[in-house]
Amino acid sequence: MLKTENLVSRQRLVILSSLVSVLLFALIGRFFQLQIYNYEQYKVKSEANIIRAQSIPAPRGLIYDREGNILVDNYPTYLLTAIPIEMGNVDTVLHKISGYIDVDAAMLMKNYKKYYQGRFNPTRLAKDLSIEQLSCIAEHKLELPGINYKQMPERYYPGLINASHIIGYIREVDRRFLETGNESGQYRLGDMIGWRGLEKTYESRLRGIDGVRYLQVDALGREVGTVAGHQIIKPIPGEDLFLSLDRDLQILIEREMIDRSGAIIVSRPQTGEILAIASFPDYPPDLFTGITLDEEWNFYAQSITKPLVNRITNGLYPPGSTFKPLVLLGLLSHNLIDTNKTIICNGKYRLGHGVFECWKPGGHNKVNLRKAIEQSCNVYFYNMILLLDLDDWAEICYSFNFGEKSGIDLPSELTGTIPTTEFMDNKYGKRRWSKGNLLNIAIGQGDILVTPIQMLLYINQIATHGNAITPHLILTGNESVDNKPDISDEIWDILHDFMHGVTNSAHGTGRLAQPKLPGVITYGKTGTAENPHGDAHAWYIGWGEKDDQMLSVVILIENAGHGGDVAAPVARKIFELYFPKYHTLVSVET
Repeated sequence: MLKTENLVSRQRLVILSSLVSVLLFALIGRFFQLQIYNYEQYKVKSEANIIRAQSIPAPRGLIYDREGNILVDNYPTYLLTAIPIEMGNVDTVLHKISGYIDVDAAMLMKNYKKYYQGRFNPTRLAKDLSIEQLSCIAEHKLELPGINYKQMPERYYPGLINASHIIGYIREVDRRFLETGNESGQYRLGDMIGWRGLEKTYESRLRGIDGVRYLQVDALGREVGTVAGHQIIKPIPGEDLFLSLDRDLQILIEREMIDRSGAIIVSRPQTGEILAIASFPDYPPDLFTGITLDEEWNFYAQSITKPLVNRITNGLYPPGSTFKPLVLLGLLSHNLIDTNKTIICNGKYRLGHGVFECWKPGGHNKVNLRKAIEQSCNVYFYNMILLLDLDDWAEICYSFNFGEKSGIDLPSELTGTIPTTEFMDNKYGKRRWSKGNLLNIAIGQGDILVTPIQMLLYINQIATHGNAITPHLILTGNESVDNKPDISDEIWDILHDFMHGVTNSAHGTGRLAQPKLPGVITYGKTGTAENPHGDAHAWYIGWGEKDDQMLSVVILIENAGHGGDVAAPVARKIFELYFPKYHTLVSVET
């Protein structure tokens, strides 16, 4: 046997052996680190590749009226979703789906791009699938890799009332909201969120907490079953809301406002509970549920009657003669007038070269303060406003929360305008506005703008001698208004007496509001607010009493004419419905 000399030096052999040993020990050490030391860490990652967590949407809380009738319910709807990494050719799969369920492929692609959150996350393709459409998807499951469907709750309105501006609606969370409004980080793309009305105000109470189910997937990401050891986390439903609304009163005012524009609010001044409330024109409460067609959205969004605007909190109007009691309170509080002070009203008042007319062309003849309130004589208040400093009058208005938010539990509210000397100087320039502007203010015109909800707080303050409660729509949380007008009981009683004459005297402008029910006493004030864009707006504000029960109303009907002719009769119908029923309402609450 031939032998060759080993030419490798012993030193090189030792180095090579050491290097191999080091590499071997490094490999063994790495295996130890991965398999034993970091076992738990990589076990979690491994399971993440075979386990898919699927959200279970929590049902939103239901909304009831004060008597337990359901106003807003939930019903199940189905979503079609896709896992992008499993789909293969997206266009091909979407076109197949389009043919199976008769949905435009372009719409499916639009939703795919809109809701895409990554290759492994479910992406929404379509909503509100019918059972027939789901059946087609199930029949062709093998041809549609990555396509699944799931159930989620959607809002349903089984009641006989709309109250759409009050209840509001929910909408999907989009990317813009995630970027700007998701401070808490609790929302994901496609989640539902309260967007208007009470749905928004009480979102945190209504929303609930989503659950989770765990599904096992194979190497291709396909679902192959549930995962042992991972229990389903059940969703926690949202909290139910009980509103102060009375269904019968709500139905009545909604019926009265058909084919009209304006607002009506009915409340209990002593508690602040709103029993009925409506802004008209309104929109169907389910307009934003399911698929809203472009034509339907454009109809409501572009209508000149602005049905999407909540006139209760965001409609600004001149109050007209309903503001005359504030002039009266200013005069009496500053001891500027005697209640027996009389003037002669011949239908006109001259100031410089200007002529300011009374609403009654022939005038009211001899008028004192009582008659001026009862018959709403403009000329009387033209005379009296000149005795009152503008800023003193504004302070009276501010004490009734005008120029501020009422605090009602709705998410959006305007504050209106109460002119002061500073306001007038800024708008017209110093010494560039005159006493003529004050005459307009005397009759609730000019630069005054108010919302109907502010008018409710105003009349509630009068009815309760300044002890009104913040108006609210939930049956809890009564709180007094921060501002309490600094008015003596004697002056309150004078105002009550005069406003009683508005609805009860033979020539009172609000006499058509009198229901003539045994034991019911009514008080009120009418208003006819001039409108530069058309016919005058009709106002009626007032309240009725029987025993220890009190009901206040604010009625605004746009472009309708005189408040006493148009708005006051609606108040009478409200009183006629409420007072025969009020014992029942009290027993329900107790």
